[in-house]
This record gives sequence, structure tokens and C-alpha cells, in this order.
Amino acid sequence: MRKVYYIYNPQTQTYDRIYPTMKQRAMSYLRRLFIGMGLGAGSFIVLLLIFGSPSEKELRMENSQLQAQYNVLSRRMDEAIGVLQDIQQRDDNLYRVIFMADPVPTAIRQGGYGGTNRYEHLMKMANSELVVHTTQKMDMLTKQLYIQSRSFDDVARMCKQHDEMLRCIPAIQPISNKDLKQTASGYGTRVDPIYGTTKFHSGMDFSAHPGTDVYATGDGTVVKMGWQTGYGNTIIIDHGFGYQTWYAHLQDFRTKLGKKVVRGEVIGGVGSTGKSTGPHLHYEVHVKGQVVNPVNYYFMDLSAEDYDRMIQIAANQGKVLD
Repeated sequence: MRKVYYIYNPQTQTYDRIYPTMKQRAMSYLRRLFIGMGLGAGSFIVLLLIFGSPSEKELRMENSQLQAQYNVLSRRMDEAIGVLQDIQQRDDNLYRVIFMADPVPTAIRQGGYGGTNRYEHLMKMANSELVVHTTQKMDMLTKQLYIQSRSFDDVARMCKQHDEMLRCIPAIQPISNKDLKQTASGYGTRVDPIYGTTKFHSGMDFSAHPGTDVYATGDGTVVKMGWQTGYGNTIIIDHGFGYQTWYAHLQDFRTKLGKKVVRGEVIGGVGSTGKSTGPHLHYEVHVKGQVVNPVNYYFMDLSAEDYDRMIQIAANQGKVLD
């Protein structure tokens, strides 16, 4: 209904009707229009803040689904990492032990990525902590799977070389000693027969008559043959796979430098050259550069009973000959 305006006229003491101009009418309409638009916009904004737009609702729903999917993915990767760790332990403690190989170093298995921050671009994302953590686990899993794959390649190669490795591993006594009577002294701390002081004896001594045959204890290549200080006439055979054997105090050589020898082949004769108190063979086994106890490498020669007797005889400290 259209409003009617009046103004009091003191001269006539009556109310005169006012007729607004076009400008006044226009301004009135505009004022009402702007007020209505403002109220409408304000109501719309309030509704958006309370309920959100359809697109925002859809985005929130998608974000919630993505977060749930990331959580599921993170749990599945944890399970995959657990399975991979079981495989790694089996690789180190079973497969590599069978082939007498060193386990993969922990520093290599657990090594991270160096350089700049790989995940800096993810820090600005929503739920960045979850995204970065999941991505880190994925990177770690990918790297460890690659390392484990390379390790299995090594194991497969060792399987193919297994027969050759068995031929090369030192596995017999270096002289004929079936009754074990030629065993003079074993590996470990002993009293030096010349100086009378306690010292480490890095091999085993076998007493025998001069010229007694000395045998290569595994397939390999003669890499050194000549005089060695303290050892006298010495032959060193490299068997590959990290194994070397040393034969010292020899009377003579019956092989050639660089020759490929087989297990049981005669390579020299027992003597008393170098630092020696009587004719005997000093025999050492080296594994990956470390001297080890030769008594552990007679498994093709000794029964369980003979092995036990060999250990007891080798522990005798009264028969060190060098």
C-alpha cells in the first residue's frame, strides 16, 4: 500500500498533503532496493557460513575420503614393511648363512635419502603431516625392496656357484693324518718354543718326516711361492670366495706359481725352514683377510668323534714347533 505523507500548516491549522518529487521517489526506491539487497546478501552469507555451499560440501566429503584412504594406505604399507623385514631377516640369517656370505649391512638397508628436503613441496598441502609420513614410508619401502632384490640376485648367483664354492673351500687336512698322531699344536695363545714367551699361534702345526707330501686343501690358484720371513718356504693358495690357505716351513716346492690346483693335489714337502724347531707343516686358513681356526675346515676328513679328538689334541700347548 502506498504511503501518504502530511505536514501541519500553522496558518490554516490543518494538515496539508505532501506530494514527493520524482527525485525523492527514486531515492526512496533505491534506498529500499539497497536495503533489501544488503539483507539478502547478509542472509546468504550467514547461510553459507552455517551450511556451506554445495561445492564446499563436496570438497569436504572428498577430503574426508582422501584422508581415510591415506590412513588405509599407511596401514597397508606398515604391513608390507613388516613382511619385508621378515624376508630381510631370513635373507641375512638363513640364505646368506648357507652360502657363508656376510649379511647386508644395516646402514645400507636403513639408509635414507640425502640432499635437500624431498618433501618440502608437500608441506603446504592439507593434512601435510599424514601425506609426508605416508610418502616417506613409500620411499623407504621402495628403496628397501630394491636392495632386497639385489640381495636375492646375489643369492641366486651364489646358488649357481655353490658346487664350485664347495670344491674351493678348504675341507681336508694338509697332510695324511688319519690317526691324528701328526697333530702337534692348534690355533690360539701358545708358549713360543724359541723365545719362551706367550704369543698367538695363527695356525695349526702337523709334525711329519721331512719330505712328507703336503696337499692343497681345496681348489684354487697358487698366488705366492717363496721365502716368507719367519715362515720359511711358503705356498699361499687363493681359493676364491674370500678363502686363502698358507703352507709354511716347506722343504721343497712341487707346484708352480700361478698354477690352478685341485683339492688333494701335492704342492710341496714338509720341512723345517724359517723359524722352526723341527720338521713340521704350519697351516693357516684366512677368510676375507682374517686368520681363523683351521680345525673348523676338516669336515671332509673327520668324523664327529675324530673332530672331537682333533680339538683335544690341538689344545696341547707342549708341542708348538714354530
